[in-house]
Amino acid sequence: METKPLRVKLQFGIYKILDPFVKVLIRIGLTPNMVTVIGFLLNMGVAVVFVVGAEKTNRGDLGYIGWAGALILFAGLFDMLDGQVARLGKMSSSFGALLDSVLDRYSELLMFLGICYYLIAHHYLISSLLAFIALIGSMMVSYTRARAEGLGIDCKGGLMQRPERIILIGTAALVCGIISEYIGGDYKLNIPGIPFHVFETMSIFTIPLAVLAVLTNITAYNRLMDAKTALDVRDQQQKNPRLKNRIT
Repeated sequence: METKPLRVKLQFGIYKILDPFVKVLIRIGLTPNMVTVIGFLLNMGVAVVFVVGAEKTNRGDLGYIGWAGALILFAGLFDMLDGQVARLGKMSSSFGALLDSVLDRYSELLMFLGICYYLIAHHYLISSLLAFIALIGSMMVSYTRARAEGLGIDCKGGLMQRPERIILIGTAALVCGIISEYIGGDYKLNIPGIPFHVFETMSIFTIPLAVLAVLTNITAYNRLMDAKTALDVRDQQQKNPRLKNRIT
């Protein structure tokens, strides 16, 4: 008997919790595409919050980061709801799946645009570079899967898929905003003998961005190698049909 991965079990558990809310959305007449667009608009709001925070606050005021984090998590909820609305409402469509994928990419690009704008405006130049690298990794995780599936290869593995990315960034931003209310946005931890501070309040947000920059690109690379293995096997089978029979 095949055991489901922990990620899949958690996903089904979340869906069970959300199903009553999904049924309400269906009853009031929302279609999966409408839910997808709502999620996209909320992610546009995330970018706006970051940009406004960059323009209206100083370096030590991290309140806007907390609000952006809360909105990221709320928008991520709609990323999950559209698929459930399609399944429970029996409204699945090929175009709906395409629209969902396209707007997911736009949503993530807008979110990182806001993050990079905020970090550059407040002179977190290294962190802004890491955020951009995280953006590259995030896009390549999705693109590698899409390209592999276009070649007929299943390619869904890896740690930093979209739900994990949204949860990590949203939670980090929310916690950063909340903690700043208690220890201050300009808190810095210094260690004697080290000429620079080793931690500051903003690190609660920027350290997860650095983790994301590394793990997304590792995930994209691992997907590429998994796809290569599968494609090499298929190429060998096509060249030698007897090998296919031996393998199967």
